[in-house]
Amino acid sequence: MDIFEKCRNYTRAKETIEAGIYPYFIPISGNDGPRVRMDGNDVFMIGSNNYLGLTQDPRVIEAAVEATKKYGTSCSGSRFLNGTLDLHIQLEQKIANFFGREAALTFSTGYTTNVGAISTIAGRDDYIIIDKSDHASIYAGTMAASAATIKRYLHNDMEDLERIMSQLEPDKGKVIIADGVFSMEGDIVKLDELVKIAKKHEARIYIDEAHSLGVLGEHGKGACERFGLEKEVDLLMSTFSKSLASLGGFICGERDVIDYIKHVASPLIFSAAPTPGSTAAVLKSLEIIENEPEHHRRLQEISARMLIEFKEMGFDTGKSKNTPIIPLYIRDDEKTFYFWRRLFDAGVFANAVISPAVSPTDSLIRTSFMSSHTDDDLAQILEIIKKVGKEMGVI
Repeated sequence: MDIFEKCRNYTRAKETIEAGIYPYFIPISGNDGPRVRMDGNDVFMIGSNNYLGLTQDPRVIEAAVEATKKYGTSCSGSRFLNGTLDLHIQLEQKIANFFGREAALTFSTGYTTNVGAISTIAGRDDYIIIDKSDHASIYAGTMAASAATIKRYLHNDMEDLERIMSQLEPDKGKVIIADGVFSMEGDIVKLDELVKIAKKHEARIYIDEAHSLGVLGEHGKGACERFGLEKEVDLLMSTFSKSLASLGGFICGERDVIDYIKHVASPLIFSAAPTPGSTAAVLKSLEIIENEPEHHRRLQEISARMLIEFKEMGFDTGKSKNTPIIPLYIRDDEKTFYFWRRLFDAGVFANAVISPAVSPTDSLIRTSFMSSHTDDDLAQILEIIKKVGKEMGVI
């Protein structure tokens, strides 16, 4: 058997391309945030995670340009050896201060942050307990922690979490890992209940704030701030590629834990350091979030409005709850592709999500919004989605 045979037998993508409904890898040739240019047309972008619109902020762009001029385009090495810049140290100190933590550590991507941190802290005599809807990078981290025992609880189901925790050996190490905002469903972790269960069973808590940083909380610090439980969460992780307008990720918490990850995590030690430009962009973005709360407040207003509008139209939005991620459930893979195509042709780009990313009965159009969308943008987007929804019999 040729190892490449499975590749030659894979035809799903080719079939959707031939049918004219392939929704992936479409190049963007121009980008002003709420609108992008794709396939020669200007379309509304409601598929981005640029929640605060900072990728187009001239101050962020200028910071990245100036850092590139000073340090060059790459660090040309890992953080462990020759790739640590003073900018990295500044950023880690700023992150730790922003979240009220003892220390922080930056990685080259959000994905490698979860893989590196989870696989490092969990060992042979430990349990990792994860939400079934946690991000793929968390799953990858659990697979990398091959000696640990992995348990999964039903999505945001605290009764199921309690059931699982009560069955674990009490003298073993335990960490519960959950997203702050779940990337497909758009709902929020039940952190208050999770904390009570973790305390009862002497488990550590690890929260991935990738989709909640800049989105939730009075100061945009995420789900932990929203619940007022920052001090109850042991490790907080997030990415730079969403609200922070860059690329990379970080983990923050107790100094000894962060120092251990820093010296043991393979994805950190054997990956090139975040570039000077991307690091400077994060520093500037954090400064803007701290000093200009109007961005995340505007985002919260938009999130609430769009969820109400979609529900009133008759869309099935699942359990999304006042976050910029609002799924429109189609619940049929092929129909989801056709719905996406109709939206795209009408001038709106969203994300088509089908199995195996979700179950075949949960296929959806994932919409996500930015604070930089204007009221006029939103009105036009709603009009287009409503029209397509009626024409396709979804609403």
